Amino acid sequence: MAAAKPTPTDSLSFCLAQLSAAAGEGLGGAKDTTTNETPLGRALLALRTRHVKAKGGIERFRARGGLLPLLALLRRASAVDPAPCLAGPGSSPSSIESAASAGPAPSAGPAPSSASSSTPSPPARLRKTLDLALSILANCCTEGACRTEVRRLGGILSLVTILQCVKTDSIQNRAARALGNLAMDPESCGDIHSAGAVPLLIESLTTCQDSHCLQSVVRALRNLADSPQHRLALAQQGAVRPLAELLAASPDPALTLALVRALQELSRGCSRACAEQLSLGGGLGPLVSLAAHPKKQVCESAILILANLCAQGLVRPALGNAGGVEVLLGELQQRRGPNGAGPASQQPLVRAVCLLCREAINRARLRDAGGLELLMGLLRDPHASAWHPRVVAALVGFLYDTGALGRLQALGLVPLLAGQLCGELGEEEEEGKEAASWDFPEERTPERVEAGSFRSLRAWLISEGYAAGPADISPDRSPERCPLPPPPPAPPEQAQAASPARGPTVVRTPRGRSPATEEPWGREGPALLLLSRFSQAPDPSGALVTGPALCGLLAYVTGAPGPPSPRALRILARLTCNPACLEAFVRSYGAALLRAWLVLGVAPDDWPTLRARPPSLRSQHRELGEMLLQNLTVQAESPFGVGALTHLLLSGSPEDRVACALTLPFICRKPSLWRRLLLDQGGLRLLLSALTRPAPHPLFLFFAADSLFCLQGLVSPTASPALPPATPLDPDSPSHCLYEPLLGPAPVPAPDLHFLLDSGLRLPAQRAASSTASPFFRALLAGSFAEAQMDLVPLRGLSPSAAWPILHHLHGCRGCGAALRPIPPPGQPLLGSEAEEALEAAGRFLLPGLEEELEEAVGRIHLGSQGGPESVGEVFRLGRPRLAAHCARWTLGPGQCPRKRALALVGLVEAAGEEAGPLTEALLAVVMGAEVGSKGPSL
Repeated sequence: MAAAKPTPTDSLSFCLAQLSAAAGEGLGGAKDTTTNETPLGRALLALRTRHVKAKGGIERFRARGGLLPLLALLRRASAVDPAPCLAGPGSSPSSIESAASAGPAPSAGPAPSSASSSTPSPPARLRKTLDLALSILANCCTEGACRTEVRRLGGILSLVTILQCVKTDSIQNRAARALGNLAMDPESCGDIHSAGAVPLLIESLTTCQDSHCLQSVVRALRNLADSPQHRLALAQQGAVRPLAELLAASPDPALTLALVRALQELSRGCSRACAEQLSLGGGLGPLVSLAAHPKKQVCESAILILANLCAQGLVRPALGNAGGVEVLLGELQQRRGPNGAGPASQQPLVRAVCLLCREAINRARLRDAGGLELLMGLLRDPHASAWHPRVVAALVGFLYDTGALGRLQALGLVPLLAGQLCGELGEEEEEGKEAASWDFPEERTPERVEAGSFRSLRAWLISEGYAAGPADISPDRSPERCPLPPPPPAPPEQAQAASPARGPTVVRTPRGRSPATEEPWGREGPALLLLSRFSQAPDPSGALVTGPALCGLLAYVTGAPGPPSPRALRILARLTCNPACLEAFVRSYGAALLRAWLVLGVAPDDWPTLRARPPSLRSQHRELGEMLLQNLTVQAESPFGVGALTHLLLSGSPEDRVACALTLPFICRKPSLWRRLLLDQGGLRLLLSALTRPAPHPLFLFFAADSLFCLQGLVSPTASPALPPATPLDPDSPSHCLYEPLLGPAPVPAPDLHFLLDSGLRLPAQRAASSTASPFFRALLAGSFAEAQMDLVPLRGLSPSAAWPILHHLHGCRGCGAALRPIPPPGQPLLGSEAEEALEAAGRFLLPGLEEELEEAVGRIHLGSQGGPESVGEVFRLGRPRLAAHCARWTLGPGQCPRKRALALVGLVEAAGEEAGPLTEALLAVVMGAEVGSKGPSL
């Protein structure tokens, strides 16, 4: 078969020549009788179907200068007034295929021909020329360099002119497609807006009937929404409502996809105009329906549009009525499931669900659809920490919904809120004033100039004024006007302080109130507001008087760089003044925690390492702690409190009884009460016996040491524990030594006896002095034993250092310093040392005076000014009652700081092990002011 004969249009040069000639001379030209086409028509068709569509064809067309004559041809065509002839819908020639997509148009097949043998009329020829030229231009604008060249050559204005003059659907389609491709460049997008194309595209939405043309126009509008400014301009010019109306008219699937994609882009950072037009255009219901569309792209776009609309309070009630709450909540639950999407896809849905909590009608729907459980799941998720502030702010909407609050409390909201007070707070996108609750639209006020990410929430909560009390607001009403008690006045220097971790402190002044009632509101404000609401319940003990909740509140109060919110202080005061919370404070060691954290300045995270605090803050915290403990004291000493404490101590669980015994010295000041409970009914012995058991609280031993110290002060308010005597054992001023004269070269008197040690060392001695010093040596040296006749008497199991104080003691030395020789310095172990050997030998040789002197020496060195808490356990391990008493005195001494006292008690407990008896007796004797060995009180 012979090859097809080449035609002139196969040459790009020929086509460009025809294009240049037509651009320079006019749109006419003689018709070719063979093909019944003008050379220009054949050239345009060849450019469109072959040259531009070929690989690299668009680049070659641009490099050969084809864009300049093509745009000139369009300008010449637009200069012809076609409006009288081409007005009306019309349709494209059957031989020219629609080109609504962004890519190059498909081949149109054979060249278009007339339906009859008559010559086409000029308007038809002009329409055909425009169709082909616009199709070529739209295809070329898919390439970035061509878009830049078209913008430089002024092609945007030519397209806008054609869009304005020629109202044929095919022309509108191709012009809109070309503009949509050009709008992919930000510079071209701005020029298209400036040229006035938007109103013309909007007009096409209402006049065009062809689906392909509508898709091109919708796509152009979508590409023109490339920035917040352009999206706002589109909405203000009315681009959203016709899109919503088309969506509500049940268009074909391709157009539906184009519409939801355009609306998704236009609703980003949704403006008020966008929300109003979409609602007025009837788009809410169709969008909710499309959320279940089988096509994933349509479904996801519809859901994102609904999420974007939630940024506007005016449309949220209508959105909830259309079923949007259930749709958004269900989608978020699905994305948070095991097979769900990542955090990035969840973020707009989390934001939307939180915004829906601002209207009562949507809160009810969200609560019934399981939204509370979902929000609580977000708060528990550490990976969602960036959203926690927004979620907490959303939960404020349920402030007066009693049923929802009960459910949230049961789900564990309170400890999570307490954790929010001190945790790292994530940043969130700021909301505008349009996002405020629409429950009271008539009371909306201009936005205040405030910093921080919660200004819209503050505007919602604060608004114009407050109700008189919670009873004035129904459970389902928004807490926008909730009352807040006035805080105590803060010092001027503190009032200007701001927390860098929580943002600047914002002061609000409600309408009709004086500046004296100003309340600081930082990022912790929503959590504190909810905690305050929980604290106003008749019995908030189960939720707020727990370890995590109290730790969160105290960490916030003591850790805020600036002055803490007065609301936090009122919460603590309200809890300590509530009789229903007394038992919870006892069971949870809350009273001990208040004293340790506020009065003593030791928090759980500070133990055992001490954290330094500024003196001014320590003073303020101490005053607060003393005030709170005084509140508990008032409750404890009331008839109700006495009964509650007695019941806990006598009939409670073992853990409750120990907690009650430990707490009583902190909150009881009446001697009749604490004596009866702690002494007569065995509370003190119960506490002491619990020291060696597993600790029920991380700070239990710290609390116990402090409790015993306080009880000692109650028992003996003026007495102080005796310390080991200092003078006889002072190495710098020892008493006269009676043994050293025996050691010189001319001993006086001369020794008549020598003791032989295992090491071979011989130590001189006087038989008479040694016999009278101890019954053991009297029997050994003056009795019927063989040693009585020996001049060299062996002493087994004795080192020279351990024997040294024994020899001195046998010859009458008291306090000469010999007892200090076998004692190791602080920091070295006593068990297995020469000190233990000397003590054992003193007992074996029946030298009680020496035992006491050695024990005092150990206490002086290891429990004196050079000793520390770590030495207390070492001394106690020697197992000597007098040393145990010294350890107890040192531990509970008035000169010890709380931290050292607690560390010493820790060492005592470790040293005692399972043998708690000696430790219990020693501590009991010191607390009760009894001497070791005397008969103490019967407990």
